[in-house]
Amino acid sequence: MSDFDVLVLGDCNPDLILSGGDVEPAFGQVEKLVEKASLGIGGSGAIFACGAARLGLRTAFASVVGDDVFGRFMLESLGERGVDTRGVLVDAHAPTGVTVVLSKPGDRAMITAPGTIGDMRSGLVDPELVRSARHVHVSSYYLQRGLQQGLPEVFEEAHVEDATTSVDPNWDPRGEWNSGLLKLLAETDWFLPNSAEARQITGVDDIQIAATALAENGCTLAVKLGAGGGLAARGDEVFEIPAYQVQVEDTTGAGDSFDAGLVAAVLQGESLRRALEIAVVCGSLSTRARGGVDAQPTMAEVRAALESFRAAT
Repeated sequence: MSDFDVLVLGDCNPDLILSGGDVEPAFGQVEKLVEKASLGIGGSGAIFACGAARLGLRTAFASVVGDDVFGRFMLESLGERGVDTRGVLVDAHAPTGVTVVLSKPGDRAMITAPGTIGDMRSGLVDPELVRSARHVHVSSYYLQRGLQQGLPEVFEEAHVEDATTSVDPNWDPRGEWNSGLLKLLAETDWFLPNSAEARQITGVDDIQIAATALAENGCTLAVKLGAGGGLAARGDEVFEIPAYQVQVEDTTGAGDSFDAGLVAAVLQGESLRRALEIAVVCGSLSTRARGGVDAQPTMAEVRAALESFRAAT
């Protein structure tokens, strides 16, 4: 039996979320007031790890943080949520990254100081952790520039142990949209972009065509469509699932909760359609509270919601 259901290789930094009122900044030394500010678990990898643990998966995390208040906050917060952080390295000479999230209904803007986000490398990943996991998930591929080159070998090692793999690219702030990603997809079982990312990577505006093109690399696609739900593509098979309707408070981390639901469903042997339904419900339910983790559902909550969701679809 594997020690862990999932090993996450990802970014680990807090989110400072500003919301309510006019959150769009103005230069010229103009001061604006917002209604709420909160410091919470951030980083695509950390939010995914919390979502996976919340769904009942035995979850390990590998990352790099600084020896500072943000790093300690992240390690303590992840541990409180049942994530094993033995794979997180503390670098005394570099600061932990931080993201300022300007959140308004239906949209958000993010400003990130990378800090240690790009410092993870394949050589820092404990091979025993890779061999002890049923699934290896990589988040924020484009931000983790130090990890990119060695990922094919990490995924090959995971496959030797009959583990599955997944990648969520997130946005590419450099606008290059490759950085070895297409090569990595040959070793990737599940590719989990959102609609905008899939379009940018392929240069194709039609999301179904873009997803089919990416699936030609040998991976299965599960694409986040935001308020539109989700789309899955495997070979020539493409289908969509609408969003599960909830009262949205904050969309921060919804895509990472979608990913966690998808992986949990796959590890439970669910069909592609059922896995996409679970992923969509997880992403939707996570938006009920501010921040990326406070409204993440348990699997019992997901399955209860699925009863009404499937009746509606």
